[in-house]
Amino acid sequence: MNSRPNFIFILADDLGSADLGCYGGAGASFDVSPNIDRMAKEGMRFTHAMANSPVCSPTRFALMTGRYQYRFRGAAEEPMGGNARGSSVLGLPPDVLTLASRLRDSGYRTALTGKWHLGHGPTFGPRQSGYDYFFGATAGAVDYFTHMDSRGNHDLWENETEIHEDGYFTDMVSDRAVKWIDEQSADKPFLLSVHYTAPHWPWETRDDREEALRISPKISHVDGGSLDTYWRMIHHMDEGIGRMMAALEAKGLADNTLVIFTSDNGGERYSKNWPFVGGKMDLLEGGLRVPLVARWPARIEAGGVSATPNLTMDWTATMLAAAGVADDAAAPLDGVDMAPVLADATRNPPRKFYWRMNHRKQAAMRDGRWKYLAIDSHEYLFDVDTDPRERANLAKREPVRLETMRAEWHAWAATMPGIPADAQVHLVFTEAELPRATF
Repeated sequence: MNSRPNFIFILADDLGSADLGCYGGAGASFDVSPNIDRMAKEGMRFTHAMANSPVCSPTRFALMTGRYQYRFRGAAEEPMGGNARGSSVLGLPPDVLTLASRLRDSGYRTALTGKWHLGHGPTFGPRQSGYDYFFGATAGAVDYFTHMDSRGNHDLWENETEIHEDGYFTDMVSDRAVKWIDEQSADKPFLLSVHYTAPHWPWETRDDREEALRISPKISHVDGGSLDTYWRMIHHMDEGIGRMMAALEAKGLADNTLVIFTSDNGGERYSKNWPFVGGKMDLLEGGLRVPLVARWPARIEAGGVSATPNLTMDWTATMLAAAGVADDAAAPLDGVDMAPVLADATRNPPRKFYWRMNHRKQAAMRDGRWKYLAIDSHEYLFDVDTDPRERANLAKREPVRLETMRAEWHAWAATMPGIPADAQVHLVFTEAELPRATF
């Protein structure tokens, strides 16, 4: 019997901070997330979880490496788009140490079902970066039925083999995850990464095959969707998560498995990010705050709620530490082990966080309750504890604090590679397609 814990890391795509029932819910007429809500009751819910980036592929670089994404060229794309296909530069280099490769090399079985979005083959791919098994898509988004990406390329793979299967992508990701759990045993630990595309556009439920055919191949879907469709997409994902939890129980593996659920960034068009302002692509709290639930019956007391700020890459550090994998001096982790917080939800040690975006030349820093923010050459200072909506700009009332935090941000930025001149920002829509709110 192996004593090291198993890990299941479940990543939603563009999920809003308040879309789930355990975070207040978004007003649906049905129970959108009963299985994730149950995970929260049986584990710990985090009220101050933040993504490494307000856009998908940069966050995934941080998750895979446990390091600030700014260290990697591919993460300078916001996000990686069609220009990454065929590129030998835009992706996670196979020689970079990852969560999966470090765990695999220490004796773990590893698998990824779902979205990769860290570069295309043959140069890049999940199996080049530590996963024994891969099923899913390599691009940033695929249609749930045609499995085509935004440029009309078919994008469904099992390991390195392109496959053609009929099915709704969310269910297919869940099916492969459950099957893989069923194949595991207690004698060897495992890492299972389940990276859904839900509830990312296109806005399609299991009943929307005709809509998929209508919009093909333009899957960005600015002329469709609804709140009900969005909620049902989350529910389909939640059903798959329930099946995974049941599979763990059936195998007798649930007690010693750390299951983490979160999102890659703040919500997009149909998401509920209340009480925060902004969303995907913004360093406002709405682009950074994400739901996060951790369940580990052997180590986490049920019903815990933690307000401890944390970043995506902290969970990479947490899993590696729990597995007994030592840090590597050649690629030291930027993430922090959250084990003390899992043992005591009230722990909240002082810590500083930093972000930058090429889009709108954004910069942000958090130091406790204080947040420095720069957008389009304008600077702001907020107390996000008393003003989570970032509506009271304290820059003129606290000029010394503003100056200090600005200087600290620049000092941190100097330790990171600069933004390459050829880095691209990929926006799905502008005011030409959808109106932009004034406030």
